[in-house]
Amino acid sequence: MSTEVNPQPPIAWRYCGSQIKLWRTGAGVGREALANETGYDYEYVKSMENGRRRPTLRLLQIADQICGAGGKLVAAQEYLKPEPFPARSKEFMAIEAEAISFSCYEPLLIPGLLQTERYARALIGGSSPPLDDETVNERVAARLRRAGALRSKVGVMYGFVIYEAALRACVGGADVMGQQFQHLLDVGELRNVSIQVLPFGRCSGVALNGSIVLLETPEHEHYGYVEAPEVSVLHASPGKVSALTQAHAMIRMHCLSVEESATFIRRVAEER
Repeated sequence: MSTEVNPQPPIAWRYCGSQIKLWRTGAGVGREALANETGYDYEYVKSMENGRRRPTLRLLQIADQICGAGGKLVAAQEYLKPEPFPARSKEFMAIEAEAISFSCYEPLLIPGLLQTERYARALIGGSSPPLDDETVNERVAARLRRAGALRSKVGVMYGFVIYEAALRACVGGADVMGQQFQHLLDVGELRNVSIQVLPFGRCSGVALNGSIVLLETPEHEHYGYVEAPEVSVLHASPGKVSALTQAHAMIRMHCLSVEESATFIRRVAEER
């Protein structure tokens, strides 16, 4: 079971773009005229009409007015809001929301459920190719909503293992990392959350293979999730989930204890 990046633009973009074009041609308005009215480049408007780019609210408003659409084009904005998660991770997010247990290992970044708003914004805002502000804001807000489960789902045990490299990476600058360290220490005091650190030099082979998330559903189904920059896979086969579980167990065996990890995080924070 896997989800991958969809190379096709969302169908809502294409449908809305075609509607703009239909209203424009029906009203006898040229694309050049629409571009001039909106202040956009001709090719930019063409891309939105062809569904390659998400039509902006400004384009919808001006096209609606000069084409006499009576609010029909502006109404499309409700269906063009940015998706809170990339398409390839939606299935995982849905299972995560219902999980009764959650175990995570992250080698390079602070796990999403533990990120502060500023840390998440620095990561998401630094995406390549760049995301528009609306998409960045929606994805940051969605990440913070996910993180709220740590406090609202007190009956679920959340276990996090963080490789030292994730603590040493200066995401967003010293102030952002300082706030992030304090957040880790605060969240680590919750009864249903454990945060452990894997220092450099321990379990090097397995630790460098990438992130691992293990989930158990209310029906006691087990999943393993792995993610890379351009692909993510949600595993349901018992054999693969077992292999990921063993790798995660190997990593945890080499971790510092929860108390030692908190001391380690404080020390890294003081070194900055």
